[in-house]
Amino acid sequence: MSHPLSDTIVALSTAPGVGAIGVIRLSGPEAVTITNKVFKGKDLTIQASHTIHFGTIRDDDKIIDEVLVSLFIAPKSFTKENVVEISCHGSPFILKQVIKVLLVNGARLAKAGEFTQRAFINGQFDLAQAEAVADLINADSEASHEAAMNQMRGGFSEQIKQLREELIHFASMVELELDFAEEDVEFADRDDLKKLITDLQRVIVKLISSFDLGNVIKNGVPTVIAGKPNAGKSTLLNALLNEEKAIVSDIAGTTRDFIEDEMNLGGINFRFIDTAGLRETTDTIEAMGVKRTQEQMKKASLIIYLVDMANDSVVEIHKEINKLENLGIPFVVVGNKLDKAQPALKEAIEKIKGSVLISAGSQENLEVLKDRLLEVVNLDNFKTGDVVVTNIRHYDNLLKTRDALQDVLNGLDLNVTGDFLAMDIRQSLHYLGEITGEITTDDLLANIFSKFCIGK
Repeated sequence: MSHPLSDTIVALSTAPGVGAIGVIRLSGPEAVTITNKVFKGKDLTIQASHTIHFGTIRDDDKIIDEVLVSLFIAPKSFTKENVVEISCHGSPFILKQVIKVLLVNGARLAKAGEFTQRAFINGQFDLAQAEAVADLINADSEASHEAAMNQMRGGFSEQIKQLREELIHFASMVELELDFAEEDVEFADRDDLKKLITDLQRVIVKLISSFDLGNVIKNGVPTVIAGKPNAGKSTLLNALLNEEKAIVSDIAGTTRDFIEDEMNLGGINFRFIDTAGLRETTDTIEAMGVKRTQEQMKKASLIIYLVDMANDSVVEIHKEINKLENLGIPFVVVGNKLDKAQPALKEAIEKIKGSVLISAGSQENLEVLKDRLLEVVNLDNFKTGDVVVTNIRHYDNLLKTRDALQDVLNGLDLNVTGDFLAMDIRQSLHYLGEITGEITTDDLLANIFSKFCIGK
């Protein structure tokens, strides 16, 4: 950390607003003493932890506000330091005046994420759990909230800690061998080490594989609605959102740019993107819309390909499906206009695995489509309670751990000397340690906590 922990920080903890309560939080050795200088009421310096006191905050003899002061005496606080929370009336003017008088009396403004950073440095939780605090604050769906809570409570950290402890045992045995190199002794059984590394790889690979789901849980699912002009894409968007978001017309090519909005399905946020119809056109503006559709499809996590069962042809549909398969992005073929469907086309779409037949206009089978979308993102895997990786930094370190462990296995197969094995094992331990913060740098901490909001 770039500054000493001997100072006391202050920040607005909750947002002000008319009729609301604003909470100002201080943390540090002098948090109680500084507050006591400006508080008129009981002497806060002799009060017990987890008590609340009524009084006024004053600038000399001028009353700024009547407040409630909550005390959390170290180490019984979020940061494991002395923490004071001042509950004021929510006027921005009042809150600024209270913070100002606290600064004058010895506090300094907190940096982004500094309260959580202090909690980490003081051993309240590890780095992965600290990052989960930010995820919890930003959670905007049931699934993202549940994933963040699981990580904050140490589910992911415990698994990483267990992997690391098992590896440390063998690392110490290999390191010990180096001290007795002249005696040519072997303390770490190579077969047992190989079995351990193989078992660790299996767990690491499972965690890596969970990232696709974790990314969906944390960031939602960009879902492009694509298809030919007049397939009913805008009608489907409106039906999913239950509002008239997009203009609906019988005139082909009405949508010339993409329109998007979000909705929550089964605890997951889907960002539906209505796009221009896919077709060859000489209209310059429409052609630009088609190009943007193709760009959005490449960036999507999921594609709904909408088929006009009243007017499309079987041959054209199979051509488009081949193009979708070449994109390598999960897609669902949805037959629309069920009430007007050509029998041959309806039958062809029914044979496509995972397809859904709907009528967007009457919203027939819309719930079936929603269930199918949830199946594709595989949310059921998350609901089993398995640890899910949602953080790109953790994912990157897991990939590096996997590669380093593979180097250990390769070394064992080649019967390399203990010093080379030790080097690869240490590398694996380093990457696992970076996840939980057992190995950190000031730059890493600054980058992580700078993404928090002030007061957290």
